[in-house]
Amino acid sequence: MTQGIRIESDSMGSIEVPEDCYWGAQTQRSLQHFAIGAERIPLEVIVALAHIKKAAAHANVELGVLAEDIGHLIVEVADEICNGGHDAQFPLHVWQTGSGTQTNMNVNEVIANRANEMAGSLLGSKSPVHPNDHVNRSQSSNDVFPSAMNVAAAIAIEYYLTPAIEGLIRTLEEKAALWTDVPKLGRTHRQDAVPMTVGQELSAFAYQLEADLVRLEQILPQLHMLPLGGTAIGTGLNAPKGFAKRAIGHLAEYIGIPFTQMENTFAGLASSDEIVSASGAVRTLACSLLKIANDIALLSSGPRAGIGEYVLPANEPGSSIMPGKVNPTQCEALAMVCVQVMGLDSSLAFAGSQGVMQLNVYRPLMIYNLLTSIRLITDATRMFTQYAVAGLELNARKIEEYLSSSLMLVTALTPAIGYDRAAAVAKKAFEQDRTLKEVVLEEGLLEEKEFDEVMDSMHMARPYSE
Repeated sequence: MTQGIRIESDSMGSIEVPEDCYWGAQTQRSLQHFAIGAERIPLEVIVALAHIKKAAAHANVELGVLAEDIGHLIVEVADEICNGGHDAQFPLHVWQTGSGTQTNMNVNEVIANRANEMAGSLLGSKSPVHPNDHVNRSQSSNDVFPSAMNVAAAIAIEYYLTPAIEGLIRTLEEKAALWTDVPKLGRTHRQDAVPMTVGQELSAFAYQLEADLVRLEQILPQLHMLPLGGTAIGTGLNAPKGFAKRAIGHLAEYIGIPFTQMENTFAGLASSDEIVSASGAVRTLACSLLKIANDIALLSSGPRAGIGEYVLPANEPGSSIMPGKVNPTQCEALAMVCVQVMGLDSSLAFAGSQGVMQLNVYRPLMIYNLLTSIRLITDATRMFTQYAVAGLELNARKIEEYLSSSLMLVTALTPAIGYDRAAAVAKKAFEQDRTLKEVVLEEGLLEEKEFDEVMDSMHMARPYSE
């Protein structure tokens, strides 16, 4: 069945648009001229833009530069978009104009056409609601798109990423408390080291993630500052006095985040340093998660020929040829996500450095990379928490076996017999495949009671506890 068309127009002339779509001429031109790749502008950005259009409409009505009935229609459609009612109407690719103008116009056109439909007018009529004159009133793509980037990033971090990381921290802390008195062998350089407790090992993971959350929290106030009201280059041309304060005030009320106007809107249009900083904080989080995932995978390796101290849940078969094999798949998925995030951050950081004169024109790439990173880490962390850490168990026999046979327990003997003698004891025990105790008693370095008192693994793990 042939799809019907209608004719829409813009400053470039007329163009055919699918008759059942709410977008208009500029969106259609973008679809034709920038059919590059499969990556689409994230819906989080679309929702942020819709929030801004709603806030702008309220402000414009209050300032007397927009008719109340027109403002009401814009607000109603913006609410529909925010509630997911028109997701299919935003098909544009990431690889478009670097200012995001085509995406801003995509939102303007959809709101205008849907509003006109609600008012009983034909799609494409631009009456009573015009995409530029009304929906984009007091705005420019140059201030709206970077503002939407900050809004989308702040929402993603505060409402999605942070809760996911907090959930993993809680689960790690619960496991650490459960195994706080279980001594085990520590390891440095992938070699045996002195004892610690399982609780101490897991507490380090939790602390890393808590520090990452602090870094993310420190970035949020930067994201809360929006260049909205700067219009084309930061001067505020064509925006009435007081517009930014009113619009941003409404925006903060809708979303529940304390957005304010950026003190220097020129900087806000020429750069997106806050997005670069946010990506850097997410990258640091990825570094922590990669270390945690790799450690847990290594500590659970085996089950017979690896370290095997941890036992991960058996979620699915691990091999198409080796029956009974179970792999640390959640660790691997999280690790891949972390590596991807590091790569996304690299290109985002370079893009952030490319602001020329009064505008950065790498913005669709930047927000796509940041939101992709946040989404990947959020999802992977939730899966890792639920299907790996929550079901983590200990192999007590392995832990005790490694601890009791470790030569590095000799470290505790150093104060009693000296470093050189302790080193000789360790070397002899290793070469003769004997225990430290056997060598120490044979050479008469300590009495058995003295040796047992010194070689208390819990005291080694907690040397300052009473």
